[in-house]
Amino acid sequence: MAVVPGGPSSRPAAGAQFFCTAGRGLEPFLMREVRERLAATQVEYISGKVFFTTCSDLNMLKQLKSAERLFLLIKKQLPFPVSSVSKGKILNELQRLINDDPESWLNAISIWKNLLELDAKKEKLSHKNANPLKRKVGEDDITAKKLKTEQIQELQETKECQLEKQIEEKILEQGNFITEGEKFQKLQDDVMEAVDTRNQTNITFRVSCRCSGAVAKTLTAQEVGRVIGIALMKQFGWKADLRNPNLEIFIHLSDIYSVLGIPVFRVPLACRAYIKTAGLRSTIAWAMASLAEIKHVYYVGADVSDSQLSGAYDNLRAAGLRDKIELLQVSVIELPLPSESVDIIISDIPFGKKFKLGKDIKRMLQEMERVLRVGGTIVLLLSEDHHRHLKGGEASSGPLNSQGGHTEEPGGEERLTPAEKAAVSEPVSSSFAASNQECLDRMPPLGSLVPVDCYRVSLGKTDALISKYKKSYSPGR
Repeated sequence: MAVVPGGPSSRPAAGAQFFCTAGRGLEPFLMREVRERLAATQVEYISGKVFFTTCSDLNMLKQLKSAERLFLLIKKQLPFPVSSVSKGKILNELQRLINDDPESWLNAISIWKNLLELDAKKEKLSHKNANPLKRKVGEDDITAKKLKTEQIQELQETKECQLEKQIEEKILEQGNFITEGEKFQKLQDDVMEAVDTRNQTNITFRVSCRCSGAVAKTLTAQEVGRVIGIALMKQFGWKADLRNPNLEIFIHLSDIYSVLGIPVFRVPLACRAYIKTAGLRSTIAWAMASLAEIKHVYYVGADVSDSQLSGAYDNLRAAGLRDKIELLQVSVIELPLPSESVDIIISDIPFGKKFKLGKDIKRMLQEMERVLRVGGTIVLLLSEDHHRHLKGGEASSGPLNSQGGHTEEPGGEERLTPAEKAAVSEPVSSSFAASNQECLDRMPPLGSLVPVDCYRVSLGKTDALISKYKKSYSPGR
């Protein structure tokens, strides 16, 4: 347990409870990551969300790569029985989420405040240590001018990055989680002033709601938000502020659970500052990289498109990785690399209406197989059509998620299979293992490439398969 010198603990001794949202099929990646990166305990999942307990601070929580958004958990309970009670009864039960257990709300606010305080103190200390020493009188002013130019350029890049984040947030979030023009630092300053564990009447708040399944047919998000908001104002004296609140309250009601939490960051974790040009979703890219188990230090990126390479270069520059990754403008079916010279290959095979690869995907795989050393790894992101061409069979009748059920489209209702419902609070993801084994059974060997792992993941309206292969022998010997 970390303790702020001269101040309160940032977490209780047993750790704080959090949950993260994740794309369908990425739950097992997120479960492994919170265990390994955060030493998390009580790790459980339900469709699209992973719950865990950790003593990690905000700096560590920011490092999560497979999560979309991070929330401090206030309450998680069984769903409301919408089919057996009246609408008025359900609204009364919603009020009881606040009125019956106000202490859990106050504890959550206190933990949240302490987390932000500790993070703010570390940030100030970091800035203090980073201040350059004063220049000696008479030194050449060229260096000073160069430093000023770099600072102006860096400030401009930061502003552009923040603008891009705000735009991406609007696209990604279907609810009202993000307020336009807000910054996390301003949130911290406001909270430090408003949130006092002895007097919380200065808190301003906004409620963001989501209803799915049968609940959505009975209640609207606006009705839920209104009831929760009124209850919070009466219980704690908080003030509603839809534009720029100190505090966000998130509630999701579905057929299998009711969950309430506080968004820890206004900017989703998936929105990375070093991604200047958007491409593959950052969480999917990380899942592929983690599956590849990369341990080497020299990388080569290849694409035939000028625009794709330009975007990749911008991202490398933003991430400070220009010296570690070499970019080549080449076709994937004619790689200028010696045979068996590469240890790991990661590829997002293009698909969609713009790309009609058909049988050409086999030529791509043959070239990748040629340059890969024996024992090397290939991780591919494949569409259903790709999978059909590789196995020589017919594609399935529709997109499936990691449990074999249909996925949830943005803005639509959550469609849950019996396997997903049975997986609520399941510590070990056996349903994922069964689904992945089914994917593996459908993956044929590709020459010397032997399938070793497969995950079905959601890309929003479409699904894809993350497929891992190992090269078992040298074809020419």
